[in-house]
Amino acid sequence: MMRRGYPAFRAAVASAAFCALTASALIATPAAALEIKRSVLADGAVLLVSEQHQLPMVTMTIAFDAGARRDPAGKAGLASLTASSLTLGTKEMSAAQFNQKVDFMGSSVAVGAGPDYAQASFTSLKKYEDATLSLMAAALTEPALSDDEITRKRAERVADIKANEEQPEYVAGIAFHKALYGDTPYGHPSEGTADSVAKLTPQDVRDFYRTHYRMGSAVIAVVGDVKADEVKAQVEKALAAINGTVPAQAEPPAPNVPAGIHPTLVDRNVVQATIILGSAGVARSNPDYYRLQVMNYILGGGGFASRLMRVVRSKHGLAYGISSGFDAGRFVGSFAVSTQTKNKSANEALELIIEQLRDMQAHPVTDAELASAKKYLIGSFPLKIDRQSAIASFMLQVELYGLGLDYADRYPKLIGAVTKDDVQRVARQYLHPDAMLLVAVANQSEAALNMPELNRAAEGTATAPAAAAAAPAAGAPGGASSAMHPAHGG
Repeated sequence: MMRRGYPAFRAAVASAAFCALTASALIATPAAALEIKRSVLADGAVLLVSEQHQLPMVTMTIAFDAGARRDPAGKAGLASLTASSLTLGTKEMSAAQFNQKVDFMGSSVAVGAGPDYAQASFTSLKKYEDATLSLMAAALTEPALSDDEITRKRAERVADIKANEEQPEYVAGIAFHKALYGDTPYGHPSEGTADSVAKLTPQDVRDFYRTHYRMGSAVIAVVGDVKADEVKAQVEKALAAINGTVPAQAEPPAPNVPAGIHPTLVDRNVVQATIILGSAGVARSNPDYYRLQVMNYILGGGGFASRLMRVVRSKHGLAYGISSGFDAGRFVGSFAVSTQTKNKSANEALELIIEQLRDMQAHPVTDAELASAKKYLIGSFPLKIDRQSAIASFMLQVELYGLGLDYADRYPKLIGAVTKDDVQRVARQYLHPDAMLLVAVANQSEAALNMPELNRAAEGTATAPAAAAAAPAAGAPGGASSAMHPAHGG
């Protein structure tokens, strides 16, 4: 999956007809019926096409090797700023004229960058396919990239980042990734920091664009009322001006967390602690990825069906939400457990989390837990490809991560083959309760984290949390986001 969620793309205001279609009729064919045609263009780009003629609509998404992992040293946020600058007018049109043309057709054209890749995309009615493709192609092949527009966008980005820095969840996520990855490509937020973005220049943006927006390293996904051979000819013609490839990038060393709990404590005048506890994870190419999906669903990815939710929320009443997740992408990602709890209950919550990690390693999951996890993961899979935009994203993942064109058919079998022994093995191999990073954004005097006791818990020598035998509290005293994993992408 594309990592750590891409920033929200600018979307054109749709016409009434377009809104009606997207609201009620963008349902795609079932996973088992998803046929993908693959070809390689003359410039080296990989083209994936799924012909679906039920609706007169077309979606195209292009992944460029231009994500934040390509940010030069000292220029964090350059990939993101470059992507968001590409639709600010072309050599022939101002930004206002560009947007007006998109709006008139009820289409959408967007460019954005995440940690691994930048994506350019459009969605349009079939009758406006050629015109919308021409607009996106103009943004990609002859963007204006004027000093004034880039400077304005840079100021907006700095303001957005400063606003985000007021949010404990954002601060915790940034601190966690910095502690885990250091100065490697994943060590900074995709959008950069307020200081780094403020120092970027329009020339930086133009240089990054010329180097990284190259079709020879791109993957194109097209879904909708199209014919594969016609699309191939259209794309080759429209994007011929940005041929060439992006230089290969060496894979960074995998993160290594030494033994013990390593805290990053951020003091804020808040009533509840925002906590992230985690370590290195896996790359998307890891053969244990599907076993980890099942294991993590049982541990903390399954909402109210997960152990962490049952123990930390339902039994002990320490948080409204808690979740865990593996952030897997091109390079080795992270594993993290995230929650919010009252400052004074932070120690107890952390000990319970560590206890559950160790229990996943020590004891096999139950037959019921395994069956529930498989049922959900297999049953919810079609929802990931229920719209044209979702299918396009799925197709990109298939190519970028080498999943195979029959992946939609094989996924249920991959999940269905996971055993209880598999779950326990991957828990022992990829969970590291004795070697983790801890980030806590809290009123530190109230939280008073007991690091010696937490380290004993990590080693498996601590006594049970003092409140372990207490009856569940009425309600949950601390509010929490149930999906607070540090955003990489996606």
